[in-house]
Amino acid sequence: MLRVLAVDDEEPALGELLYLLRADPRVRTAEGAGDATAALRRIGRALETGPDGGDAIDVVFLDIHMPGLTGLDVARLLAGFARPPLVVFVTAHEGFALQAFDLKAVDYVLKPVRRERLAEAVRRVHDLVHTAAAPAPAVAAAEQVPVELGGVTRFVSVDDIAYVEAHGDYARLHTDHGSHLVRIPLSTLEERWASRGFVRIHRSHLVALARIDELRLDGGATSVRVGDTDLAVSRRHARPLRDLLMRRAGG
Repeated sequence: MLRVLAVDDEEPALGELLYLLRADPRVRTAEGAGDATAALRRIGRALETGPDGGDAIDVVFLDIHMPGLTGLDVARLLAGFARPPLVVFVTAHEGFALQAFDLKAVDYVLKPVRRERLAEAVRRVHDLVHTAAAPAPAVAAAEQVPVELGGVTRFVSVDDIAYVEAHGDYARLHTDHGSHLVRIPLSTLEERWASRGFVRIHRSHLVALARIDELRLDGGATSVRVGDTDLAVSRRHARPLRDLLMRRAGG
């Protein structure tokens, strides 16, 4: 059973979160802290005693916006320890999801917290703790993108993304099973995913190189076929893309 610390500077929100956590049969204990300073003191005792000690904490449910240190600040501090507790963010703001998962958060729950959504977050933590999969959160952060669907945070594997379409400060991720709009500029994804084989082919499109089925030359225009979709390749990207595809085909 899990030992939980919930952190929120708003007393009613903290009380409701603790009530829901304590009602979950997978939770052994659930303590509360009203600010980041109190939370860090409590986590410090847990780290001193170790994972098998009486003050141990398995997971911290963290609000993001708090006076003084934010929840993101707390998570950054925890990342410096060898065996910190897992982190789940609980916030009213959906715009910090990418930062949260960069910090190896297990989940990102939006307020107002629904019982079934919180239960899903607890399940994920429980599975990680009881399979002794300490590196699992880092893998999730590196290979998955959190997307919001009707108030539920789901995770899309980067390997399932065929191409990405720019929508201003947003980007639409296209997979074989649908698309998802995320609040991340295309330029940011281009930089982050270059090492994962994504290439810019147009100001509006980023494509997984491995998902390109055909390169087409029609007069002076270049396009690629990705599944059932044809995407235009801008003039400035046409030659570098052809060279990449040729090198890939040649091993």
